[in-house]
Amino acid sequence: MGVKEIAEAAGVSPATVSNVLNGRKNVSDETRRRILDLCREMDYKAPSEKKPAGDKNKTILFNFSDFDRQFYLKIIQGIRDCAQANDYDLLICTSNSCERFMSKKITSGCIMLDMHCPDQLLIDKAAKEYPILAMDRELGQPYIKSLVVNNFTPMCELMEKLIARGYRSFAFLAGLNTTDTQERFQAFSHTLEKHRIPFNRKDYLLGDFRERSGYKAARLLMLSENMPQVLVCANDNMAIGAMRAFRERGIRVPQDIAVTGFDGTSLASELGLTTVDIPNYERGYLAAQQLLTLINDGDDYGTFKISAAVKMRESVMDKI
Repeated sequence: MGVKEIAEAAGVSPATVSNVLNGRKNVSDETRRRILDLCREMDYKAPSEKKPAGDKNKTILFNFSDFDRQFYLKIIQGIRDCAQANDYDLLICTSNSCERFMSKKITSGCIMLDMHCPDQLLIDKAAKEYPILAMDRELGQPYIKSLVVNNFTPMCELMEKLIARGYRSFAFLAGLNTTDTQERFQAFSHTLEKHRIPFNRKDYLLGDFRERSGYKAARLLMLSENMPQVLVCANDNMAIGAMRAFRERGIRVPQDIAVTGFDGTSLASELGLTTVDIPNYERGYLAAQQLLTLINDGDDYGTFKISAAVKMRESVMDKI
C-alpha cells in the first residue's frame, strides 16, 4: 500500500496525498479528512513508520521552490512515473520544509530543484547512504550528482537564427541570479561578440522569472527613445508578461519588436512565442532514474546535461 493507491482511492493526485501527510495547509479540510480516513481504512503507514530497521527505504524526495507550479508539473510527472515504475514512493515538499525530510530514516535520496536552498545544506546532507541529485546547480561535491540543462548551446543557436533574420539591436531580460540566467546571458553575449554586434548595458534588464516582472521590464523598455528590435528573455514567463505589456500599448509583436523566451511552456506554444524548448517530462524522469541508480550503489557523480531545441514561432519575423 502506497501513496499512489491512497491517491487513486481519494480521486486526487499523489502530490495532494503527500501534502496532507506532510501537514501542509494547501489542501481543503474536506479533502484532508477524506485522505486521512482512507489512510486509516487502508492501513496506510507513512514511510518513516513502516520501514523496519535495516530495510532499504523506498521513498525519494523532490524539493522545488513552488514559485510557478505550472512550470514544475511535467518535471513532477516524469519523476513520479520513474519512481512508480521502480516501486518507489515519491514525497514532494517545497522550500524550507525540505531539511526535515532529507534523512535516510524518511527518504532514500533527494532531487533538488530549489534555487533558494543553500549549497551548504546539500553538502551537509549528502552521503553515500543518502545521495542527492541537483537539477539547478553544479557543486562538484561528493555524493551530489547534477542533472542540468545545456543552456549555452541552444541560446547560441537561437541568437544565430535571430541574426540570420536580420536583427541587429537586442535587449536582454535576466531572471534571478542563477546558473541558468548566467549561462543564457553568456551565450547571448558570446554570439553578439562573434558577429561584432554592439550591446548597450542599459538594455540589460532585471526580472525574477515571473510574468509580472516581464510586464514591468517591458514598460521600462518602452520609455526608451530607441527601443531594440528584439527582447531576449531568460524564460517564457517573463517573455509572456513583456508581450502583454507591449500589446496593451499598441506595440506590435513581432512587427515593432520581436520577443523570445526560454523553457518551452505550453502557454508559449499557444501564444506563438519563439523559445528554447526544454523536455521537462524527460528531464524529471531522467533525474529520478539517475538518483535511483545512486541509491542502488551507483558511483557516477558526474554532471549529466540535458539538450534543448529552439522553436521558432510567430513572435519573430524576417527583418531582411
